[in-house]
Amino acid sequence: MATQSTGQTPKAVATVAPKSAPAKASPQKAAAKMHRRSRSGCFTCRLRRKKCDEGKNQCKACKHLGLKCEYKRPMWWSNNEQRKQQKESIKNIIKHTKLSEKAAPIGTSSAGTPPGLSHSLPTSATYSEATAHTRAPSVDSQSSPGYDFNQPLSYDYHDYQPHIVSPPYDPNPQYQLFPTTPYEVDIKTTRQMFVNDVPTRRDSTISTYSTYQPPPPHPLPSFPEDEWINENIYDTGDMFSAEEGLDFDFFDFSHGAPQASQQALIQVDDCDRPLLDHFIDNVLRLIFPILEVNQHGSARSEVILPALESNRCYLHCCLSVSAIHLKSTRGLQGEQIDSDIMRHRYAAITELCEALKLDANHQQILEATLGMIFFQCSVGRPGDALPDIPWHSHFEAATSLVRKLELPHAMVHNSNAQVHPPFNMTLASWIDILGATMLGRSPQFADTYREKNQSGSTSGLCELMGCEDNMMYLISEIACLDALKAGNGINDMQLCQLIGSLGQSLDTTEVTPESLAWPYSSTGALRPRQLSRNMTSIFRLAARIYLCSLVPHASKADPTMQGLVERFTSSLQLIPHGPDGFDRSIVWPLLIAGSQSTAHSSFRQTLAGRIASLGEHAEFGSFGRMVRLLQEVWCQSDEADRAESGQNVHWRDVMQQKGWDFLLI
Repeated sequence: MATQSTGQTPKAVATVAPKSAPAKASPQKAAAKMHRRSRSGCFTCRLRRKKCDEGKNQCKACKHLGLKCEYKRPMWWSNNEQRKQQKESIKNIIKHTKLSEKAAPIGTSSAGTPPGLSHSLPTSATYSEATAHTRAPSVDSQSSPGYDFNQPLSYDYHDYQPHIVSPPYDPNPQYQLFPTTPYEVDIKTTRQMFVNDVPTRRDSTISTYSTYQPPPPHPLPSFPEDEWINENIYDTGDMFSAEEGLDFDFFDFSHGAPQASQQALIQVDDCDRPLLDHFIDNVLRLIFPILEVNQHGSARSEVILPALESNRCYLHCCLSVSAIHLKSTRGLQGEQIDSDIMRHRYAAITELCEALKLDANHQQILEATLGMIFFQCSVGRPGDALPDIPWHSHFEAATSLVRKLELPHAMVHNSNAQVHPPFNMTLASWIDILGATMLGRSPQFADTYREKNQSGSTSGLCELMGCEDNMMYLISEIACLDALKAGNGINDMQLCQLIGSLGQSLDTTEVTPESLAWPYSSTGALRPRQLSRNMTSIFRLAARIYLCSLVPHASKADPTMQGLVERFTSSLQLIPHGPDGFDRSIVWPLLIAGSQSTAHSSFRQTLAGRIASLGEHAEFGSFGRMVRLLQEVWCQSDEADRAESGQNVHWRDVMQQKGWDFLLI
């Protein structure tokens, strides 16, 4: 095993240097020249780019200014437009607060008093002196020597210069009381693990320091003028959680390596611009929530926006999905919205057919086809009745493309040194494994998952969707057994033996109860690895329930089955709920456990509570369809229980009766 480290990368947030170099600092002051920057402060202070003391419940800065202090990641953080609106709102609150302070009685200043010091300054009870000595002054702070209290209060967003993230610092030499720290430097350490000289895991950490020493000459990045913050400034793996997130280049994308963040150039007709804006602002964040947790902004900048720029079929797919979301969330009715849905759906399918005839651009065709399948899981109501091609018909075309591109072969034969799993293959694998359970068939690439499981290598499923890869491989094996049983290809004795063998395999993946905990830290930061462990536990229990349901003459009233359902219900407490939670990422486990619950099971009450906490979001996408299916299953099974018929109602039979063709993943 070996460890490698890379050097430092200067961050382009340096303020303008003072006109005169500071005097040589004493040893005590020299030790304070650099400080490690905390990344667990409240999101309000992060947005304002101010020092946060991370006070419990409410930090002192927010309390002093009358701002809402948010340690839990707010909804507006993921959207640039909402960030701008939030920033303007904060500016108005601060403006009102400062106007109130100006209106208060003010003592008379003496002739020798610097301008503005007759006003009340933050005391040590509000901000620590250590903060003032280790942070660069800001022109809009009352603690700054250059702040003019007599100037009109103005907080215009456009005052921020587009090429500098922090406002420029123009010190007043007459009243410069404290030494400044105008430079911030990131120290990035990368650790690469080698097993028998083969590179496997790679981790990196970022630490930010303030220093007098100017960084090496480095060109400043260019930022769009309509963005207040450029996501590329930060290595956000550490920014939003107490744990390190996913590497920027973890996946191998069909459109090449991730590029520096830049304004997307998406060609679209004027009449479709509202649909595109709605998709980017409201739909995009719903599609890959776990990838967003592991690497903030990755789904936007590395997956979807590049595809929208370069793939017309993908663009039409997204516009159709956007129209569906608009229709369901805003209750739009009429021919216009239905026409938008069908127009772009037809255009996407037409583009696919033409590309298939040319037998070219296979990666783009696969990307668009997977989008047509998977994006539907985030939008729409269960009752949407517009004509569409079944998801499994689309997946047959995707399967053919995956084989033509030899993606399974690449994943298996590069398993020892695989660092960048093909993103399209990872997404196809997730659809393949869980989609097979919807149809009662074996997964298309079951042999690939079996080889991957034996080699212990990753396919990126955990990083993309939250459940560890080995658990998904075992679910694939259970789906194969389910298909074998449905086809009468195995007798009861052989079936029970295979069920026992798979049960033992599930036992080997069990973790200690101590390793499962609430995924948020004490400061409200989400810990991605803890969330993954909790979600894997949920999928593991659902896999056990699924496996037990294959036992000959199995009954949901069996004590073993009900014990598993109760354990599942208890484990749900470790999955955050509500609009910002992750219930929509565990639709398949909820379906499997719910289908085996009885009328008096605590599962039903727990699910009802989580539905209520989701509000209207519970009505849309795969989650809404799963709830509708469970309601119908419970209606029929409870009626059978009252009649004491002993009939087991299977959710796949109910879907077939109702003519539903859901993909509940």
